[in-house]
Amino acid sequence: MTTPVFVPDASVILKWVLSSPAEPERDRALHLRDQWLAGRVRLVVPGLWSYEVGNTVGRREPRLAAELMATLLALEMEELPVVAWYRRALGLVRRHAVSFYDASYHAVALEVGGALVTADAAYVRKAGSAGAVVPIGRLELGWTAAPS
Repeated sequence: MTTPVFVPDASVILKWVLSSPAEPERDRALHLRDQWLAGRVRLVVPGLWSYEVGNTVGRREPRLAAELMATLLALEMEELPVVAWYRRALGLVRRHAVSFYDASYHAVALEVGGALVTADAAYVRKAGSAGAVVPIGRLELGWTAAPS
């Protein structure tokens, strides 16, 4: 059986370290991370994830930023080199009027035959028609209890 491949974008990765327990869909984001840590799914990200996430962590939690980034970097998520996906990203930018940052996660998903997982509803509206996009609220990974 093939291991499912997911590309969590910054909106999902940030939920792993910044979100309060009341944050919408935080449970699903944590479940995705936990499924990956258990070896049940494969996570792949573009290398720019750390810059995008670091920017938000640094602004929202300046006192904890170094510790939060160290926690995320220690996960050692698989990064797909930009040379493998940049053309797809530029195509998404052109066709759907989205940022290169957002399109990079989607392009990685398309390149590796996986699915972008995002909490960014605006991105889903703009580029979801390109395929391989799963809103975090619709992600199903063998829940044992009803998610909120």
